[in-house]
Amino acid sequence: MSTARAQWMVNRLRCMPPAEIGYRLRQAGVGLLEKRGLVGAARADPHAGPARPALRGLPPLDPGEAEALLLAGSRVRAGDLVLFGRRFALGAQPEWNRDPATGVAGPAVFSGDIAVTDRARVGDIKHVWELNRHLQLVRLAQAWLVDGDPAWLHALAGQLRGWLDQCPPLVGPNWTSALELGIRLVNWSLLWQLLGGDASAVFAGTAGRRLRTDWLHSIHAHCAYIERHLSRHSSANNHLIGELAGLLAGATTWPCWRASRRWRALAVAGLEREAQLQYSPDGVNREQAFAYHVFSAEFLFVAALCGPALSPAYWLVLQKALRFLRSVRDAGGNVPMVGDADDGRVFCVGADGEDRVAQLLALGTALFKGGQCRSAGARWLLHALPGEPPQLAPLPETGWDFHEGGYLLFGERFGQQREILGMLDCGPLGYLGIAAHGHADALALTLSVAGEPCLVDPGTYSYWQHLKWRDYFRGTAAHNTVRVDGLDQSVSGGRFMWMRKAAVSIERMPDSPGQFDFRGSHDGYLRLPDPVRHARSVLFDAASATLVVRDELLARKAHVGELFWHFAPGLELVLSGNRLCARGKGFALHLEACGAGLALELVRGRENPPLGWYSRSYETREPCDVLKITTLSGGGPVECRITIMFF
Repeated sequence: MSTARAQWMVNRLRCMPPAEIGYRLRQAGVGLLEKRGLVGAARADPHAGPARPALRGLPPLDPGEAEALLLAGSRVRAGDLVLFGRRFALGAQPEWNRDPATGVAGPAVFSGDIAVTDRARVGDIKHVWELNRHLQLVRLAQAWLVDGDPAWLHALAGQLRGWLDQCPPLVGPNWTSALELGIRLVNWSLLWQLLGGDASAVFAGTAGRRLRTDWLHSIHAHCAYIERHLSRHSSANNHLIGELAGLLAGATTWPCWRASRRWRALAVAGLEREAQLQYSPDGVNREQAFAYHVFSAEFLFVAALCGPALSPAYWLVLQKALRFLRSVRDAGGNVPMVGDADDGRVFCVGADGEDRVAQLLALGTALFKGGQCRSAGARWLLHALPGEPPQLAPLPETGWDFHEGGYLLFGERFGQQREILGMLDCGPLGYLGIAAHGHADALALTLSVAGEPCLVDPGTYSYWQHLKWRDYFRGTAAHNTVRVDGLDQSVSGGRFMWMRKAAVSIERMPDSPGQFDFRGSHDGYLRLPDPVRHARSVLFDAASATLVVRDELLARKAHVGELFWHFAPGLELVLSGNRLCARGKGFALHLEACGAGLALELVRGRENPPLGWYSRSYETREPCDVLKITTLSGGGPVECRITIMFF
């Protein structure tokens, strides 16, 4: 075992309470039983028939939407797939265990023996899993419904047959993650509904009947595996929500086995509990990662629409989660890229590239308010899945005070052409013991002007590229806050683990977003031999469109403080002395830094150490401009006065 691996294991154990250590040992025992064929190996014959789909015909589609679906289906049928922004030619019969990015084929061995981080053995597991979520197979069913050509069914049956042959239960990389099995079950459920269930022509003839039999066996194996491998304790984040949603989809769509009732009850109870635990009372996902806020909400919506009656309290969580998204989304449709993001999605039933946040908001509007649904993807979901929400009291459309979830908004004219929308991070690092998807961004700011991102969170880039990039994008220097003595606010223990977590204290709460007067501090640097508390005051005055940010390092001795301002790519920047001017398409921003002994520099696309990078999507990065202000804390506070003008 390598030294790095050994250190990771030590760190992981340090994050576990005794109960979790016991749970992990039990799970290791389950793995041994699976490997020896004592658990999970037997084929289970159905004791009842699958549920009968209520779906009829097509949802309302514009001609352009129908044409786009047929085009997307044609690409899938030809094996032409886009994964993480890259196009891959996989052929009409994909090799399901082969990583399209590296060409490495995962081994056909017991899944518990496969280290998914071993790139030499499995390639880039993210690409393997993305391919095998089977979002693309739903496209073939949609295309068939649009024009009725049996060639779509032939292609779908061929790809599904290939998957069942290449990926038998407990064999290969596609049986290494219960979350991935959950996502696959969600998309298989959509497939089953769209195809017409048991009566589908895809099951005609000897080959069709064999496909149905083998598919049902795999569905049973998926549900049973998820039940045995539910993410618990410090892993009980979005993974657990996804696993439970998949289990509910499997148990509801195919209530064919004696265990189905137990699976359904387990999933419903778990989802009711996790919805309350993983979202704050004001609607913010506790992972402090906006991409996972969306990801988890997609699961929760699908689970609720599968049919079982979930409580009004569950639906209220979804109402509040959408209210938060609607609030932080600027007039141009942009959402700050807070925390981790891997571009993972639960389903893809709308147009290629459809805005997922817009789709969720449209889905919520249709469910909670009724009326015409503008999102094709939301219309497909409502058409394919039978569930309906209870009658709930309406909530205000938007808000600004989400401090229970960790965020406060400031600005004016929200949702309008001359919008100013700022956001302050005043919450915890992340969720549970390891805070896996949080970033070291305490007291960081983002700012959008006239629907255009200005001061930005640079995103994630990659989970598995060289460690320096993972550490940079989740570190303090990649956020609009202060770093002390070159150290992150929180202490990392691995790519998805934080050992010591900065905690924010709110010392003065603002009264409104337009007359915003905040003061807070965090304890991330109290661990230093000479403890330091970073305090930040944020004032926004709507009348003058002025933002004043004042940072202090409270300590006995002098420390090196670095204040970072990340500007969105595409803005024009000019730095002159202690003044910076940034110009967008419809606004100008003037920043003046005041304080003793300040050194200002613009950094763009620096490699070693990394600084000045921006990641719009997973596995992509591009240079961006960063204003870095360096000072000694003994010189007093640093104040940045930002004035915004429109043209």
